[in-house]
Amino acid sequence: MLYDHILIRYGELSLKGKNRKIFIYQLHENVRTKLKQYPTIKIHHARDRMTIMLNGQEPDPIIDACRSIFGIQSLSLAIKVENDQEKIKEAALAALKDNKSGTTFKITTRRADKTFPIGSQEFNHVVGSHLLRNTENYTVDVHYPDVELHIDIRTQATYITSKRIKGAGGLPVGSAGKTALLLSGGIDSPVAGYLMMRRGVKLEAVHFHSPPYTSEAAKQKVIDLAKQLTYYGNHIKVHVVPFTALQQKIHQKIPHGYSMTVMRRMMLKVSEKIAEKENILSLTTGESLGQVASQTMQSMHAINEVTAYPVLRPLVSMDKDEIIRISKDIDTYHISIRPHEDCCTVFVPKAPKTKPKLDKVKYFENLIDVEEDIEEIMNNIETIMLTQDSDPDDFDTLF
Repeated sequence: MLYDHILIRYGELSLKGKNRKIFIYQLHENVRTKLKQYPTIKIHHARDRMTIMLNGQEPDPIIDACRSIFGIQSLSLAIKVENDQEKIKEAALAALKDNKSGTTFKITTRRADKTFPIGSQEFNHVVGSHLLRNTENYTVDVHYPDVELHIDIRTQATYITSKRIKGAGGLPVGSAGKTALLLSGGIDSPVAGYLMMRRGVKLEAVHFHSPPYTSEAAKQKVIDLAKQLTYYGNHIKVHVVPFTALQQKIHQKIPHGYSMTVMRRMMLKVSEKIAEKENILSLTTGESLGQVASQTMQSMHAINEVTAYPVLRPLVSMDKDEIIRISKDIDTYHISIRPHEDCCTVFVPKAPKTKPKLDKVKYFENLIDVEEDIEEIMNNIETIMLTQDSDPDDFDTLF
């Protein structure tokens, strides 16, 4: 095999200061978990990059897996050689011949090992001359080359690469705490979860299930969405909340114009209790400002008031087309459009208030006693653990 390593560049987390090692360690753990099916590879991390020793393993499936790991800016197949001029020149020649992208090239040398006897610019000329002498159709183009060979001379070894593959960017999942994602079966909330993971946040999902008004197929749809999100975040707990009794009470006793606002407040109240139990620091929703009646500024204000937890809304400034585009990119769209309704759509009033008054919300809310209902809910939550390897039809129910 010509290429024996994969070189991983960190990107944004390289800007971190004294706590950089925490982010790098988390990234290392995420890469190790993602690639656990390849036991022969070796992963090594340093301050400014990570390397994967392939040990004979085909690189393509490993690169495909790494491209979904947040915290990786770019990847390259690499040839590792000793810090020896002749060996570097021969490896660069092999890399150029292997790359069939065109007929012009450029050499870029980075000499991190200052004991190497030749400076970067001079070594560019040394290697470039060697390549020109030993090929027939190649010429040098320092401005717009078809192939740019990077020679990275480090203390222990030299790495030669010829192509950069874009990574997922962002920060390693698990480096920025946990959030409770209110996960419905729609298009928006899975995208919100994905964007939070891209900022390094680990997810636990909270789904409100109202049988018999919502079906087992609707529940399965949410499990499938969470399973798809594990592709980016290793494993996710899904807390399935039995919401029927409380939702019926709200529907029967709260004026219909305010029932949606009160229902959303109860969802946050229950989610807050789950967050307290699971050591979670925030709540996340898929709300986009102005998209529906419950997503106006006035509604958000009235709904937020029920919890002291920060409610994160990563989609707040996006329009529907942007959200749909991301959902297709992350492969959740085809699951979200399955025709199975969740509890938010089953009890939607005909004319919900778009500008609910907080004092009226509290007045109507005080007409119903919800504490016993919430206690009953908390005692009967079903918690499911999903991993990248889980069969979503045969998941593990924790309790």
